[in-house]
Amino acid sequence: MKLALMCRNAELYSHKRIVEAAEQRGHDIDVIDHLRCYINITSHRPTVRYRGEELPYFDCVIPRIGASVTFYGTAVLRQFEMMGVYPVNESVAISRSRDKLRSLQLLARKGIGLPVTVFAHRTSRAEEILEMIGGAPVVIKLLEGTQGIGVVLGETEKSAESIIQAFGGVNTNILVQEFIKEAGGEDIRSIVIGEKVVASMKRKGKEGDFRSNIHRGGTAEKIKITPEERSTAVRAAKAMGLNFCGVDMLRSNHGPVVMEVNSSPGLEGIENATGVDVAGGLIDFIEKNAKYGKTQTKGKG
Repeated sequence: MKLALMCRNAELYSHKRIVEAAEQRGHDIDVIDHLRCYINITSHRPTVRYRGEELPYFDCVIPRIGASVTFYGTAVLRQFEMMGVYPVNESVAISRSRDKLRSLQLLARKGIGLPVTVFAHRTSRAEEILEMIGGAPVVIKLLEGTQGIGVVLGETEKSAESIIQAFGGVNTNILVQEFIKEAGGEDIRSIVIGEKVVASMKRKGKEGDFRSNIHRGGTAEKIKITPEERSTAVRAAKAMGLNFCGVDMLRSNHGPVVMEVNSSPGLEGIENATGVDVAGGLIDFIEKNAKYGKTQTKGKG
């Protein structure tokens, strides 16, 4: 098969592993920087040009689009879809997962466990928001934040009100969520490929930090998840329409709650913690499912 890996940095661990796994299985794989692509939007012969040349036909494209370039990256991916190339994750599904508010609304509609969440913009009624959630402590997030950036813990009613009001003063959208104290600063990252959880790890934040992101000094170890957690991860991926993703969950007193569904999960932490060949599992999935013109969403938003 001829594969394309859409990514900005070919030297990242995750991207090198995907290339390695594809080549080990006898496939040709090209690494394409989507920001260097330009697209010819025509009715009968859509094309993608890269570094001055028209790209050949690929059997499958593996999108690894950074959050900061989601708009352009998904536009290029849509062009591949128009050309009949099979996408591991479709442009619509990636856009859904990147919109924190929309993703939570889709998960809620499917009855998937979530922390109590309030969405607000420039509100002066911080006390009303806290009342809806059930009081402090609460987690306050910028809607556009990634990797734990723009996430603040309001430990008391007074501090939470001050943070909400401060965010309101800079004309931004925020999410205010209940703080799952019983999680103890730990979360679970499960990798879903197709309709199966292939690997799971427990992440713990560094001392004094409630955020468990490995990028921010957190640690990770292999974990055996419960059947309910496994089901929650698979259902969350399906709600987004993603074939390959990382589902982040917390263990709460009322069962697993989903914090985020990541359409471009990193492989280094999960492979090192679990010993699972996630990249190989991804290529195996492509071998079984890649087919010309095969999509799930059929143009639906």
